[in-house]
Amino acid sequence: MSSIYFIGIGGSAMASVAVALSHMGHAVTGSDTQLYPPMSTYLENHNIRYFNDFSAENLKSASPDLVVVGNAISRGNPDLEYALDTHMELISMPELVRRELIGRHTSIVVAGTHGKTTTTSLAAWLLEAGGFLPGFLIGGIPENFGDGCRPSGLSEPGFFVTEGDEYDSAFFDKRSKFLHYRPDIAIINNVEFDHADIFDSLDDIKKSFCLLVNLVPSSGLLIVNGDDPNSMEVAAKAFCRVETFGMNGTADWTATDITTDAESTVFTVVHNGEAMGRVSVPLFGNYNVMNALAATAAAIRAGVSFESITKGLAKFKRPKRRMELVGEYAGGVTLIEDFAHHPTAVRLTLGAIAEHYPGRRIVACFEPRSNTTTRNIFQHELTECFDDASVVVLGRVNRPDRYAPEKRLDAAQLCHELEAKGKRVFAAGDDDYPNDIVQFIKAEQQPGDVVVLLSNGSFNGLKTLLAESFEKKS
Repeated sequence: MSSIYFIGIGGSAMASVAVALSHMGHAVTGSDTQLYPPMSTYLENHNIRYFNDFSAENLKSASPDLVVVGNAISRGNPDLEYALDTHMELISMPELVRRELIGRHTSIVVAGTHGKTTTTSLAAWLLEAGGFLPGFLIGGIPENFGDGCRPSGLSEPGFFVTEGDEYDSAFFDKRSKFLHYRPDIAIINNVEFDHADIFDSLDDIKKSFCLLVNLVPSSGLLIVNGDDPNSMEVAAKAFCRVETFGMNGTADWTATDITTDAESTVFTVVHNGEAMGRVSVPLFGNYNVMNALAATAAAIRAGVSFESITKGLAKFKRPKRRMELVGEYAGGVTLIEDFAHHPTAVRLTLGAIAEHYPGRRIVACFEPRSNTTTRNIFQHELTECFDDASVVVLGRVNRPDRYAPEKRLDAAQLCHELEAKGKRVFAAGDDDYPNDIVQFIKAEQQPGDVVVLLSNGSFNGLKTLLAESFEKKS
């Protein structure tokens, strides 16, 4: 076993891989700044020692055999500069995963602009329900497992399920992460433009997905969203068998007779025109039906029985920060947190919440934080994605100084256009952020409000502040 040091250990995938390798017997440490729950708590609960800063002294004291460089780490980072100066062995996180965790196992890779975390969690859980003891890497904390990453439970070749991110691997490796994961079974949920900091266009993203498709061996399987033209385009030149999933009735895998209740969505799984059976999954929205169909197709290919799949879906627990119920408070107020940050994800999430809480007013709090939504690329799309909300709270644009004014999200224009659509809108300021949001919501609060936090970051601790401000149920 070796000693491994993670520069940027606080990232969700980095922290999860660090814990998994520690459980395998490696001596693991690392460094990061501004760590916040759940990842900081996760590391501490697993006794992973980390430095809460970057400094050459960190690596001097750790003296590791191998240095894992997170993809958020750039030249100039003190830890990285010391590692380079002293000729330490560097590796990207995706390459480490392929080498140490995927190995000889059958590799299932879940890719797409949206739905990766939930679909990966579903696929891993269905394999678990089938008794396959899969290894997995998931970009969050799946409630069914409590860990974002674990090795396969089998000594002989089994299965490893990976959330395949299209983002780049490291400062020295600009390939998408999913190109390292050697897929035998690949799922493509959807393909849209995102990650404007590393991709120039939708065509640029498609090229990366085409490379993923080209990695699947002829004996493998590509499971692709048949309702999404971009996904079908990148799958067109696959050398392997292709199966589609969708809601349009023509896909290989589809769902019919969809109903919902307070706890679950119930539907019939149809494969090649034949009904396999009725299933229930505690998720909401047609996009989650699609996620379940894709995971089911992968599990069937892996050898899981439909009976086991039915039982597994019923006992599935969504990952943290995916329509996560934070709490319910006096006056029937409900607080929900979701990772949605792309306009499509925001629209679908709010639509699912509106369906699940019919007749209730939705207060949507959105933080423009990603490298795409802080620019004006989706200026128009952001105006259109809040239709199911009555009140829209716009958080502070994250690090706006990175972009020239003409390339930056125009928050004032966004607010103006939302108000023109009849929304009550509040734009947070800089002086008392995010307490100004808390005060606004408290002043505007109505019985039965569903307050939804939408961000791929911490929203400056808004979740905790709101939970503390709401009156508890008697």
